[in-house]
Amino acid sequence: MNNFARLLPLAHEAVDLAHHIMRTLRPGTLTSKGDRDMASEVDYAIEQQVRDLLAAKAPEIGFLGEEHGLSGDATELMWALDPVDGTVNFVHGSPLCAISLGLIRRRRSVLGVIDLPFLGTRYHAAEGYGAFANEERIYSSRTADLKDAVVAIGDYAVGVDAATKNAQRLAITHRLARNVQRIRMHGSAAIDLAWLAHGKIDAFIMLNNKPWDTAAGVVIARESGVQLVDIDGTPHSADSAATVGGNDRILPLVLTLVQQSLATP
Repeated sequence: MNNFARLLPLAHEAVDLAHHIMRTLRPGTLTSKGDRDMASEVDYAIEQQVRDLLAAKAPEIGFLGEEHGLSGDATELMWALDPVDGTVNFVHGSPLCAISLGLIRRRRSVLGVIDLPFLGTRYHAAEGYGAFANEERIYSSRTADLKDAVVAIGDYAVGVDAATKNAQRLAITHRLARNVQRIRMHGSAAIDLAWLAHGKIDAFIMLNNKPWDTAAGVVIARESGVQLVDIDGTPHSADSAATVGGNDRILPLVLTLVQQSLATP
């Protein structure tokens, strides 16, 4: 087994830097990224400084950032950073935002650090070493029935073809509302995956899969006992089209519900 945990101190150092920026700077000027989507000055500042730090200390590892794309050699290993996951929340003063730094090896997430700067919690995991909230070992929930499940869903779509994409999301939401205990939309995939790992929610459904959104959270969730799959039930990877997760008992029920929702005209 590769000892990816050896890179956790460096990942924490990078996230410490990001944490300081996010806690001390205001969002500043917003840059439009398309229909109802934007990046703040803090997004750009975090990404640039973290990119520079990791390039200096681990030049052999490629880097993918949400704002400026790929740099370096990502053939074997690649960092994936979402500098502010939940920018809309951050801009509006909501504490539901995160810094998400993951490490991907050959399209599989192997290390992750998620920091919640305004909630005082940092999650981390390395493949084979368990998942932690601050220094506490964490495990996923064991909820087995949909009627007892709290299920988080990803944001509704904006931009190109949003109406078609949202018809799918609304179909899933409608079916969930009839079957689960509660539905939650936190506005941050990193928070959803971290809280799935921590047992604060029981399942998660997101009909997209950007590596910077999911790389850290996927390994943290997996190390807590969560199973993660694509929409067709195949194991989750950086190439998956969607991200669906839950424990081994609830996931088949949630996945069936999603597939039935998408199959209904």
